[in-house]
Amino acid sequence: MGKDFSSALRPAIVMTILFAALLGLGYPLAMTGIGQALFPHQANGSLVRDAGGRVIGSAVVGQAFTADRYFQTRPSAAGKGYDGLASSGSNQGPASQALVDRVKTDIDKRRGEGVHGPVPADLVTASGSGLDPDLSPAAALAQAPRIARVRGIPAERVRALVSEKTQGSVLGAAHVNVLALNRALDAGLR
Repeated sequence: MGKDFSSALRPAIVMTILFAALLGLGYPLAMTGIGQALFPHQANGSLVRDAGGRVIGSAVVGQAFTADRYFQTRPSAAGKGYDGLASSGSNQGPASQALVDRVKTDIDKRRGEGVHGPVPADLVTASGSGLDPDLSPAAALAQAPRIARVRGIPAERVRALVSEKTQGSVLGAAHVNVLALNRALDAGLR
């Protein structure tokens, strides 16, 4: 019995170490290397840099914009807002009174900013990850009058910029990247 156990134990330990090294070290290193070789921009987080080369954000991870002169993102359920270390949904369903209260507060906030008519859902609800970098074109257009007023430019120019930055999608609805939209505002619509 003892000899059978020890003869069975050695291959089990060797295989555990082999697969731990192969799948815990080899495979991740190979995938990282392939990613860096074939898709270096995406593998490094799709970072967006300013003219001086300083990282100002990511094209695929949302960030909070709070100044009135910028398009604002959707509410974030990630930590205290757009915290990548706390990415998750709120797990609040449509019957949750806390969600209803928060949405009502956000609707009142958007009304105070000058949004008229139906408030687009993505201006008052968080995404599943809490880090969504995009808005629907309707949500961006709802903010155009405020931005035009604060920046002192015609609302038509802001709406044209939203239209220009709107991207279609093979799967899903059209969307606008908020960071790209705000960078374009700063570059050409002061």
